[in-house]
Order: sequence, then structure tokens, then C-alpha cells
Amino acid sequence: MPVFQLIKENVFPPPDLAEPNGLLAVGGDLSVTRLIAAYRNGIFPWFSKGDPILWWFTSPRLILVPAELKISKRLHRYWKNTPMTLTINKAFDEVIEACAAIPRRENEGTWITGEMITAYKELYRRRVAHSVECWQGTELVGGLYGIALGRVFFGESMFSAQPNCSKLALIHLVNFLKSQGYQLIDCQMTTDHLLSLGAREISGGEFQRLLKIYITSEHHTGAWPYEKNC
Repeated sequence: MPVFQLIKENVFPPPDLAEPNGLLAVGGDLSVTRLIAAYRNGIFPWFSKGDPILWWFTSPRLILVPAELKISKRLHRYWKNTPMTLTINKAFDEVIEACAAIPRRENEGTWITGEMITAYKELYRRRVAHSVECWQGTELVGGLYGIALGRVFFGESMFSAQPNCSKLALIHLVNFLKSQGYQLIDCQMTTDHLLSLGAREISGGEFQRLLKIYITSEHHTGAWPYEKNC
């Protein structure tokens, strides 16, 4: 199938026309309206510095239903007794910059380019993007960020400077999402780490069907805290 060249209008081709590797389209921009239009359809940007903007729709798709989160007994004990402090939307800029700084394999670079950081910081200012932070005292030692639309949270990236900190951030996120009526977390790419926590693969078609059910407007479910502890 051809890879589509995007035009000025914020319109994407049908996701089921993506290449087998998930590549759907090239070009466009990272404006708030285009990014929201993409996520509503399960499409996300992923490209390296110096490359054109690439848009992807992967199938099968890894998802995590909040109620299906699996926590080992050891992790549960650590969660109950952790000295770490967990917050929401207290340090979005620092979290995305820490995710971008994660060491990659040689010559792989990072997909969280400066352009991406600027775009998602703007989404945060528009209260579309959100972060979870894990603190050891006053030091940020883990966290994650993503996009919230309707009753869906689209996970983007996480980091951990200390053991288990990204897992603690995920548990904190899931507990918050359950309290606010969210039904689905999009994990995008399949990893053993996420599978061990209860994530599972579904077809791209099923993923699109769920998005239509759970995203009925651009507004997200629930009241996210801002610039304060959750």
C-alpha cells in the first residue's frame, strides 16, 4: 500500500490502510489540532531528528484495561511501603525531557525530538497531555506522560532512574484513571515489561472500534490535577 502524503487540512487516511509495519502517512505538522485528530483515530507520530514527520497505526495494538493491571506480590508490598512520592502534572516538562534523554542503542538517537517536546508541552498547556511523577525527596526519579481523550489515555513514554519507579508511576496512573472512569490505556508497542503488567494485544480493527465507543468528544474524562500533588 502507498504511504500517504498529508496536506494542510487535518485529515488522515483510514488507519487500516497503514503498511504492515504500521507506517501510514508522512508530512504535516505537530499542531494541537492535528495531533488531536491523529490520536482520536489511534494514529501517532514517531520519527527521528532530521526526518520528515511520520505517522503510524500499528496492528496488533497493545492495550491495558485499567481493571486488568497485574501487580506482583513483591511489587504490591513495595507500592504499599514505598518511600517515594507520586504526583500528577507537577513536572510535565521535566518528565518529557527525562524520557527524551533515555540512552538508546548506538546510532538509534531519540524519537522524542525537540519539535516533539515543544508540541507536547503545548498539549500539556491545553490540558490534553498529562504526566505522572515519582520523587525521591525533591529528586525526580521516574515518571511517564501521555494524552487523554474521552475515556482513553494514550501512553507515550516513561523513564526510571531508580528501580521500579516507572512501575510505581504506572500504578499511580491506573488508580487515578479508574477513579475517573477511564476505560482504556493505549500502550502502542508491545513489550515484555507491559505484558507482565496485564497489557494485551488486540487487532487494529478492534482498537478502532473501542476508540469510537470511548472517545465521543475532544474532552477527556475526569478532573486532572494541575501543578499540585494528586
